[in-house]
Formats: sequence, C-alpha cells, structure tokens
Amino acid sequence: MKVVLAAAATLAFMSGAAFASSTNGVVLKMNPASRVITLESGKSFTIPRDVPLPSMQAGEKVSIQLNDEGDRVTGVLR
Repeated sequence: MKVVLAAAATLAFMSGAAFASSTNGVVLKMNPASRVITLESGKSFTIPRDVPLPSMQAGEKVSIQLNDEGDRVTGVLR
C-alpha cells in the first residue's frame, strides 16, 4: 500500500513539472528597449512587460523560463 501511495505521489509531482520548459544559453545580444534577448544559438525571445528583465550583457549565461505551451516567456534567470 505504501509503495502504491509513494508511486502515485511521485507521478503527481512529476506530471506538473514535466510540462514546464526552459532554454539555457549564452546571450549574444540584448535590446532592453524592445525587450528581446538573442542567444548565441540564434534563438530570440521577446520578454513580456510583466516579466522582470534582469540587466545582462553579451556573453552571460541565461535561462529563459517558458510556459507549459512553450510560447510565452515567464521568467529570465542569470
């Protein structure tokens, strides 16, 4: 019984976190006015106005947090 409960709790915990995504990379350029971050990989992300934008420079490592669908930035971490 305990094994079943532990497995169910683990599955419930993992199912919520499995859909959130993030992209890690190195900043190639950042435009604070337009709130666009371009990574060295070539991917660009527009940061919504309601998401805090940390100050950063080219060459810094960054993690772009995305919503469950992967189409909206929810956070930027240095």
